[in-house]
Amino acid sequence: MGQSFKLLSASSLLLAVLWSAGCATTTINSGLQAGDLPPVGDFTAENGLQFNIQPLNLTTLPAPQVSRPNKDIYQLINSSKKMEYRISSGDILSINLIGYPDMTPIAVSSSSNPYASGYPVDQQGFVQFPLVGRVKASGLSVPQFTASLQSKLQRYLKYSDPQVKIINYRGNKFFIDGEVRQPGEFTIDDAPVSLYSAISKAGGATETGDSNSIVLNRNGRNYNIGLQTLRQIGSSGNQIYIQDGDSIHVNSQSRNQVYVLGEFGQVEPVPILEQGLSLAQVMGETRGLNPVTANAAKIYVVRDNPEYQRTNIYYIDMQTITNLAIANRFEMQPNDILYVDPTGLTRWNRVISSILPSTTAIKSFTTL
Repeated sequence: MGQSFKLLSASSLLLAVLWSAGCATTTINSGLQAGDLPPVGDFTAENGLQFNIQPLNLTTLPAPQVSRPNKDIYQLINSSKKMEYRISSGDILSINLIGYPDMTPIAVSSSSNPYASGYPVDQQGFVQFPLVGRVKASGLSVPQFTASLQSKLQRYLKYSDPQVKIINYRGNKFFIDGEVRQPGEFTIDDAPVSLYSAISKAGGATETGDSNSIVLNRNGRNYNIGLQTLRQIGSSGNQIYIQDGDSIHVNSQSRNQVYVLGEFGQVEPVPILEQGLSLAQVMGETRGLNPVTANAAKIYVVRDNPEYQRTNIYYIDMQTITNLAIANRFEMQPNDILYVDPTGLTRWNRVISSILPSTTAIKSFTTL
């Protein structure tokens, strides 16, 4: 009776182990794997998604992607010009009258004259000046304001020759955040601020910043700008000038990367830098294929585009050294997925590894 119970228990445990092994096999086989894909052509998966399968060679090699700015960017560049600085509310002016030092004293911190540190432009855009009272300043260039002030002073002074300059720019500002070293609010002075110089004022982009993914918001409208894309059309960030109230956001490279799965030396996303990224470079960045477990016969690139009905799947045999040239010419795109299957032996070894601990337990149990 005891022997029968022992055999029954062992048999039950063996069934449990075999069931666990089956689960393990199912888990491994139902994990990441290429499956029974056709060698070429259209294919509809069990989930209903449609794919186009094609081997990667000179005939099927996609043409390099050239980003083209939309019409908004061309309009932005064409309308962006260097403009003479206009006095704005909040600016502080220095006004000096030659021959009348009492009216316009030199700026001294201990002076009792309220205008010794400059003449502020109030919220209505006016400057309060002795003799003539309020003088319109906002919206005028420095020469225009100087001429206006001089014409008013001529009624009271025989030799009115005001010398005007802006000593503190507080009116025109822009904002920058995202992947820059010093995000914040910055003033626009009499030197025009281009998109390049705006990013420089913020300390430049961080190591994770994507200079080809910048959003400029102007009057509630977003412009998606890429510095590399601008260069491709013969333009640059120096041709886009920042205006009062503009906000700039530099996106992270995490929005522009390739995902790596399967039997690679290092499995982690690879960012696409400004100069681009090839399939061969991705393999280098991930320390190549795992020499023990990877099936180099077919490396897959899954490229999805929601605008199209089918998802493209490219595959290449990296057992052939001549295909390295193809891999070097294949240009990766954001959100591409690069995958390599494990070898059949690797899958089997993983199944056996999941079974062995349980079979050892059976052997120990049956010897009781």
